[in-house]
Amino acid sequence: MKISELVKRTGVPKETIHYYIREGLLRKPRKNGKNVANYTENYIDQIRLIKGLRDNYYLPISVIKKILRRIKKQSRTRQSALQILSEYFRPIDQFVTKEITGREAFLEATGMGPKWLDKMEEWGILRAERENGRLTYSIEDVIIGKLLVDMDKIGFGPKDGYDPIVLKQISDFFTKFVSEGSREYYQENMERLSSDDLLEKGARYTEIVGLFLYYLYRKLAREDFLSFYKSIGKTEKKMTSD
Repeated sequence: MKISELVKRTGVPKETIHYYIREGLLRKPRKNGKNVANYTENYIDQIRLIKGLRDNYYLPISVIKKILRRIKKQSRTRQSALQILSEYFRPIDQFVTKEITGREAFLEATGMGPKWLDKMEEWGILRAERENGRLTYSIEDVIIGKLLVDMDKIGFGPKDGYDPIVLKQISDFFTKFVSEGSREYYQENMERLSSDDLLEKGARYTEIVGLFLYYLYRKLAREDFLSFYKSIGKTEKKMTSD
């Protein structure tokens, strides 16, 4: 592809792409002619990753170079996962309020369709709070909304045969887990702890358990997928030999 298409698909200016090449973040593209460079699809993922590290983590070029060198040694699946993480794990989001007020603003911010939002709210996956007569969506709601849209884009949507009821089942499980897992502790310690201590412990518990569940799911899902993938490979080899 020409650099004009690369600019369009990444949202990164031509001058910035040339800068990345000069600094060694990107390899020099092959040229079809004296002044015509040809960029492969791989450049899109690389540029988006660099942009994510720059915009979301404010890393200098020297550090990004080291990260890219390490990433090149990792598997394609790991590289793909890092792309998602660089977009959604943004430290700045912890300090800047990102609540969305109004249904239309939420749809615009996430790219979600109205019917899909209705279904997610019906299932309790997304829950807006009403403040001063207007619906307000938390930062978690906004991120979940964007992730649901991304799931559909990569082929995990109803049109692809993926049953979204699975998401409701997951949400129902975690709703029960959160309610039963922490409320008993809070009730038992209300008299022993001051209000401030209880709030602080509750906040820390929320973040720690959230990270525990995140990494536990990643671990189990990765192991299950790799096991499934290996079983497919063995089946294909057996069919070929037969």
